[in-house]
Amino acid sequence: MPAKSIRDEERTPEAAPGRRNVVSLGLVSMFNDVASEMVYPLIPVFLTTVLRAPVAVVGVIEGVAEATASILKVFSGWLSDRVGNRKRFVASGYLFSAFAKLLLAAAGSWFTVLGARFIDRLGKGVRTSARDALIADSVGENRRGASFGLHRALDSAGAVLGPLLALLLLHLYSENYRLIFWIAALPAFIGVGILLSFVREPRRQSAARQSIRLSFRQLNPRFKHFLLVSSIFALGNSSDAFLILRAQSLGYTTAQAVFLYVAFNFTYSVFSYPFGKLADRFGAKPILVAAFTIFGMIYSGFAMAPAAGYLWILFPLYGVYMAMSEGVGKAYIVENTPANLRGSVLGLFYTVTGVIAFLASFIAGLLWSYLGIPAPFYFGAALAWLAALLFILFTPASPQSHLSQPA
Repeated sequence: MPAKSIRDEERTPEAAPGRRNVVSLGLVSMFNDVASEMVYPLIPVFLTTVLRAPVAVVGVIEGVAEATASILKVFSGWLSDRVGNRKRFVASGYLFSAFAKLLLAAAGSWFTVLGARFIDRLGKGVRTSARDALIADSVGENRRGASFGLHRALDSAGAVLGPLLALLLLHLYSENYRLIFWIAALPAFIGVGILLSFVREPRRQSAARQSIRLSFRQLNPRFKHFLLVSSIFALGNSSDAFLILRAQSLGYTTAQAVFLYVAFNFTYSVFSYPFGKLADRFGAKPILVAAFTIFGMIYSGFAMAPAAGYLWILFPLYGVYMAMSEGVGKAYIVENTPANLRGSVLGLFYTVTGVIAFLASFIAGLLWSYLGIPAPFYFGAALAWLAALLFILFTPASPQSHLSQPA
């Protein structure tokens, strides 16, 4: 009897736990995001008002935290490929982040907050590549866009609920930050419980222990081109903190800016699954090209916005862009990656674009300070349109599918 191809293997019921894994992982991300978004907007205020830390410390802590997450993703992805069991990495990552909330609540100095943020982002770095590879392992190729879209929809739903819950608790408990941090640990641990109880390792992946060697030369040319295009785009895609600062420059209060952020996450959540379905039907590339193009229009809008009211259009549109790019981009990467390298290649992509995004925020800060508020947004728009053009003109032709080759 001939050996099954990877394509055939992915379609067998025992190889793909399927929708249960996708929904369960989406709920895990949703509860974790509720917890994270409850505390993230409050950390700068907690540091500067309760712990009396200088503002410079806030930048140091966030820089260390995000760099940790970005660098670890390629290593954890490779390890999940090598070990052949992705669930243990996903579970460990979410446990790290849950315990970080407890450490944050108990913090008596900014150095402890640094440790909490480091552990939280350590968890993100450990889990992200393995989790996304696990989603890809769990479903057939014709459902990857929808599966990643559903996961992003549930994840961003948590980002809607978290800030709203934080605002409510701030009002009810007279800005008792520590109590809010203690409460935030609860949904984080609920998410871990869901993961341990309902997520199952696909049988093919758990049996596929082998030596994994990741070299840039062996990667699919379409992935390498997408990595280049995404790196150019990432250089202009600065932190979303600059969007909040732009809102404040137009007269929004902190609470009003939080509601704008909620509106962004709401549209992100609503449109992620439909765009994932469209990617399955028509291909990921046209949707990604449209996403880069729309991002350029949105950032131009942030640069030129003549009045505060325009932001109620731009922030939701930014959520639409995210819905078009995040899950669909993951589906495109998986489509152009052998099954036994999914964790490694996803991790490589996250690490490279994450490091460049860190540089992008530094550049945006300089442009904002020395050339004016519109400058970083015009810069981001120009690079987004360049990325779209390069993606259209120079993407290599689709090679013979790697999915038909033996694992």
